[in-house]
Amino acid sequence: MIHTAFVHDFSDFARACETDQRAIETLGAVLAGSDRPLVVASGTPALLPGHLVTEEDTADLNAPGAARLPRRSEETALSFSSRGVRASVVRLPRSVHGEGDHGFVPTLINIARTKGVSAYPGDGSQRWPAVHRKDAAHLFRLALESAPTGSRLHAVGDEGVPVREIAGVIGRRLGVPVVALPVEEAGSHFGFIGSIFSLDCPASSTLTQQRLGWHPVQPGLLADLDQEYYFKMALQNA
Repeated sequence: MIHTAFVHDFSDFARACETDQRAIETLGAVLAGSDRPLVVASGTPALLPGHLVTEEDTADLNAPGAARLPRRSEETALSFSSRGVRASVVRLPRSVHGEGDHGFVPTLINIARTKGVSAYPGDGSQRWPAVHRKDAAHLFRLALESAPTGSRLHAVGDEGVPVREIAGVIGRRLGVPVVALPVEEAGSHFGFIGSIFSLDCPASSTLTQQRLGWHPVQPGLLADLDQEYYFKMALQNA
């Protein structure tokens, strides 16, 4: 089984996380004792700014502020490794891009279109890891076929794209100014995505590539973002 669903309701994120945990528990219970694979989607963790996150890094669930991010997909899935399930986790970066993307990047495009500026927080040096959706799908297949139980895998193509460069492509394509905003104003300008866009959270996939022979081959985020379909999609979803 592959579990990639998540209720992206940021108005009640705790409840969405609880729903996800229960779904994984249900799937794992069905597979218990079978030695069959369960692959669950998670996210690359945001640790200390400037820290390049690897597959061996885990978030400290007891750290201050951890209660504000109550998603436990990874821990719940891997707990079934001791119950006869070949459980693994594919960590997805901030942007899983490509035609059909309806996540964070289209949201940024619509905000820039609505507000007449393409903004970035602070000096814009914060880095977003990214992967093309086709490369991510390939890694899910490899995990299903051969990932050892307990594996944490990183579906990361771009280790970290500076957010000012993301804003720059959006501004150029929309023909609007690209501006810097104080970090403390990110929430009011971007809404729920403000705190996410302000994070410096680079991530590596070196160990995943070595262990499973996975290598991203699709265009990177900036090249993909420069395609016309991104701006047509954002307009249709506005």
